[in-house]
Amino acid sequence: MKRVKITVMKQTVYQDLIDKYENPIQHACDMKIGQVFIANGWERPEAMCGSAWESMSAFVMTLAHGGEDFYGGWMKNKKSAMISCNDGFRPVSFLIETLDEDAE
Repeated sequence: MKRVKITVMKQTVYQDLIDKYENPIQHACDMKIGQVFIANGWERPEAMCGSAWESMSAFVMTLAHGGEDFYGGWMKNKKSAMISCNDGFRPVSFLIETLDEDAE
């Protein structure tokens, strides 16, 4: 099993939807562009948003176990995936890549 690198690539905020539909909340998202997490195999990295992890965990598990080439050529790097969290108000895009390092 391999380690998997997860990089925060982009965050979008739909303020019009927030204003219209969301109740005020203190800390909606603490992800920062450029932030990197390393998954030890299929284990969720510390400080990784639980909701984001739910969106990507199947891809991380597949990559950690040697899977590749999702959807028959979707990504230029067959050992990667671009996944967004399921927050409809402020989705975050993550680049997930298999590392050559074995998980512990």
